[in-house]
Amino acid sequence: MVELDHSFTTDRPIDESWAAILDLDRLIPCVEGGRVLERTADDSAKAEIKVKMGAMSMTFTGTVEVIERDDAAHRAVMQVKSREAGGQGYANADVTFALADGGGTIHTEAQITGKAASMGEGVVVSVLDALVKDFTGKLATI
Repeated sequence: MVELDHSFTTDRPIDESWAAILDLDRLIPCVEGGRVLERTADDSAKAEIKVKMGAMSMTFTGTVEVIERDDAAHRAVMQVKSREAGGQGYANADVTFALADGGGTIHTEAQITGKAASMGEGVVVSVLDALVKDFTGKLATI
């Protein structure tokens, strides 16, 4: 299990940021290599992400679902469940968003197996960390 904490800042009003985070069609493409394949409900979608880990490039497909949502506290938990295309591995994560005026925090708990995990925890952590940092930068613009 890998745990990461990130914060982000934005000039947008908190309600605009909250609406953007809950809009999976806008949120998922903010992850580098991520795209929505199909909306399955208001709070869930089938998605795909292409990830580069060292010399390897992997594609994971699965679901992103809002499993907890507290509108008053501007806090949401999303669950990501994905499998590596053509492989045995998976990448699952619980991602907690907590918004405040001027930004917020993202807490990620990820479990990764297969080829990606075989790269070593240091590589996994640095790739995940870079993905989330890039994501937080894009969050401010959606």
